[in-house]
Amino acid sequence: MTTELTWLRATEHSDLLAEPTRAALAGWPGAEAVQVAEIDPAIADTSALVAATDITLESSANCLVVRARRSGTETLAAVLVLATTKADINTAIRKTLGARKCSFMSMGAAVEATGMEYGGITPIGLPQDWPLLIDERVVAQDQIVIGSGVRRSKVRMPGPLAQQLPGAQVITDLAVPSA
Repeated sequence: MTTELTWLRATEHSDLLAEPTRAALAGWPGAEAVQVAEIDPAIADTSALVAATDITLESSANCLVVRARRSGTETLAAVLVLATTKADINTAIRKTLGARKCSFMSMGAAVEATGMEYGGITPIGLPQDWPLLIDERVVAQDQIVIGSGVRRSKVRMPGPLAQQLPGAQVITDLAVPSA
């Protein structure tokens, strides 16, 4: 049996958001369309969330933090892909960032760089100078469910709204369908 989540206006329930997420929503024109729902932190990972709640895999999006390098220059970026896909880090992401090498950041480094909890990292409230690469399938969704910056809640917003986040670039085939 799945639990139906109770969605609340995120700007009115900022206690359910990480500080960087809360601060980003405070000045963002799209904030009124963002909702938050409290969850058990034990089900913060996508597969557990889908199994325990009314959230579908098709509406779930994952925010991944990457490190790209070229000629001694390093770029930190975030990637937003649907849970039904796999980020194409070795080709699409690497080429988009103009990198020679690209890798996912370690858990500790990602937490430190974002100020968010692992398993709750969200594209809302990332450092302003980071590129945010979004797979085109994300913005095609009516609604997406993403992290809130903490493991004890999730955020829901219209998929097209993601392209209005700071640094956002919508990329065709940034991800490939999962096997």
